[in-house]
Amino acid sequence: ISKKKIDIIFHMAANADVRNGYINPLNDLKFNTIMTSNILEFMRKKKIKEIVFCSTGSIYGESKKIPTPENDRFPIQTSMYGASKLACEGLIQAYAEAYHIKSHIFRFVSILGQRYTHGHIFDFYKKLKKNSKELKILGNGNQKKSYLHVNDCISAILHLIRKNVKNKVNIYNLGTNDTITVKESAKIICKHLKLKPKLVYTGGKRGWIGDVPLIKLSINKIKSTGWRPKNSIKKSIIDTLKYLQDN
Repeated sequence: ISKKKIDIIFHMAANADVRNGYINPLNDLKFNTIMTSNILEFMRKKKIKEIVFCSTGSIYGESKKIPTPENDRFPIQTSMYGASKLACEGLIQAYAEAYHIKSHIFRFVSILGQRYTHGHIFDFYKKLKKNSKELKILGNGNQKKSYLHVNDCISAILHLIRKNVKNKVNIYNLGTNDTITVKESAKIICKHLKLKPKLVYTGGKRGWIGDVPLIKLSINKIKSTGWRPKNSIKKSIIDTLKYLQDN
């Protein structure tokens, strides 16, 4: 890799286990923040001048502004994951300024679709495979969130890169205009699997420490460039289930 000319780095790797961040807090530091620092140092030494970074809507914490725009004031961080990603963004912005690196920072909602490895759909599917009569749901089921199909996520990233913008730092939210509650999502999953389990809730408005009860990002900025998501949240959930069933 050191002998070849590299035009752009796509930095998508991270520890994305938000739920268990408080159990192993150093994981987010090591695999998110420090790893990003190492990548930026590699870019500096090799004079690589462009990076795509996958950030997260979690950095907005529990924003009072819904849908949340890119220029929203950052509240207190609520998860190790969000805090580590916000630190990554700061490092990227500083390197962009110091070494004339063009950076594309994308703040995602949760991604669904092929190769899905974790999250509530994965958990629900696994639980229902084990016991089709009952489904335990963390929190009260009213947590409302937006989701994005992986195909739409990729199309958005490529769309922005091809725009060849001149700014050093380019920050965009990625998501949809829709939201869905965990309760509604569970019903779609059960219907697709042709199951009628008893839904049991653990209670409380959060499913775990750091869980944000309401996530909806404003996508007006990226829509102004001509991009639109093509997949509904319901289709994204079903595509994810089909992938899990086939794999």
